[in-house]
Amino acid sequence: MKNVLIIGDSYSTFEGYIPEGYEVFYKKGREDNDVSMVEETWWHQVISEMGANLVLNNSWSGSTIGYTGYCGSDCSKTNSFIYRFDELIENGFFKDNRIDTVFIFGGTNDDWSEAPIGEPKYTDFKREDLYFVLPAISCLLCKVRETLPDAEIYCLINTELKPEITECFENSCYRFGIKSVKFEAIEKELGHPTVKGMRDIKDGVMRAIAEKE
Repeated sequence: MKNVLIIGDSYSTFEGYIPEGYEVFYKKGREDNDVSMVEETWWHQVISEMGANLVLNNSWSGSTIGYTGYCGSDCSKTNSFIYRFDELIENGFFKDNRIDTVFIFGGTNDDWSEAPIGEPKYTDFKREDLYFVLPAISCLLCKVRETLPDAEIYCLINTELKPEITECFENSCYRFGIKSVKFEAIEKELGHPTVKGMRDIKDGVMRAIAEKE
């Protein structure tokens, strides 16, 4: 049985299935989106079809990959993907848990927050680089690959992102040996996947998994 780690934002949350204290978007009884059960989320469907074990869903609604959040806030020690992943390393998560498969789904809030884009960078990351979207994306993917050299890693790329963000995801995936899953269409409400949108994501991920096998 595969052991799965998810690193995500609101698209991958559901109340009661993410760490305590993390912001959540999807929950029972939400009236402005028709996703009302955890079984309707993309990740629950994928894990069920894989016959896999979810070790941790490390997803935080509204979080950016890099250190710049909404209104220019500093996320370097709060909810950024990079900080959260570094915390897992420092807390011994990967020593205590065998992870075979990783799904990374982010970049949406880096786009929506209008965080500074920066220039592509793939090596020699410095702290100041991580306040910019493009080097932060590359840094995260590099860290995940270096930490989990034998894992199957999938990077899910949302629709409607700035072209340079999409290109950075694709280039970084290629450089670090990560499977990119680029979506052409996801049905959304309030910018978030609906029940149909979740199926759109699940279908794309399962096709990518089948291609790897």
